Amino acid sequence: MEASSSAPVTVRVPAKVNLELRIGPLEDDGYHSLSTVFHAVDLVDHVTVRPADSWSVTTTGMGEGTVPDDDDNLAMRAARLIARRVGTDEQVAIEVVKNIPVAGGMAGGSADAAAALVAVDALWETGFSPRELQEMAAELGSDVPFALEGGTAIGSRRGEHLVPVLSRGVFEWVFALHHEGLSTPAVYAECDRLRAGQSIPEPAPNSALMAALRAGDVDALADNLHNDLQDAACSLMPRLTDTMTTGLDNGAIGALVSGSGPTVAFLCADRNSALDLMVGLTASTICDEVVSATGPVHGAHVVHDVRSR
Repeated sequence: MEASSSAPVTVRVPAKVNLELRIGPLEDDGYHSLSTVFHAVDLVDHVTVRPADSWSVTTTGMGEGTVPDDDDNLAMRAARLIARRVGTDEQVAIEVVKNIPVAGGMAGGSADAAAALVAVDALWETGFSPRELQEMAAELGSDVPFALEGGTAIGSRRGEHLVPVLSRGVFEWVFALHHEGLSTPAVYAECDRLRAGQSIPEPAPNSALMAALRAGDVDALADNLHNDLQDAACSLMPRLTDTMTTGLDNGAIGALVSGSGPTVAFLCADRNSALDLMVGLTASTICDEVVSATGPVHGAHVVHDVRSR
């Protein structure tokens, strides 16, 4: 490993929305196989690392005071993983500025882990290949590899096996945030309860969704948004159903719960429709916060002047 620079490194990393999430049957190991279509949107966190005399991680912005500041923090785990891989005693201070909701179904923690991998790799000039970073990302969590790559991609197995998807155009999104988080294990358990006794097929991508993305057809994309966890999330938090209804009544052309929730994602026909929807959702007070974003965007990457972004 080369001697590291003393200058801090900042990485920008996007949130994700699952355009499709199909969940297979419960397996003997307690997990589910899945087929999902990840889509990165420009609702971003910024993660800065700098040399330090001791390990630390601090978080400001969305979820401040609720994110772990110890080894349970995924960004910290990512930084320590690289340190172990290169066999260094160097340590870093990690600062996370969050805009991605915490426990919101948009992979905020996984995004920060991906950003920390990229930032520490750059700070220490370790020179890991993209494949090596992907392998470390998969060790940290099933959503972390996609946060490294961004764009639009099919995820299989647990979501860590990625195949890029051709997607034309830019899509406009509005996200209704609920500050009360949902536990991902609890949502999966509720999904299993709701599907008990049913024959669940092995999950596979929907060809109509793939065609919509290739064509950049926003209406066809809206028609094919799907999330097998949505019923479970709405069962645990019934106001998500009201949120989706309110958004569709205010001009959204598609709606679904993002991942395990409780964020609700609305697809809009264009930018003006997105702005109108934001006004309508805010006036309805059906959710705690409303933000907009576009996608797809690139995954975790170093930025040189965070103030201009």
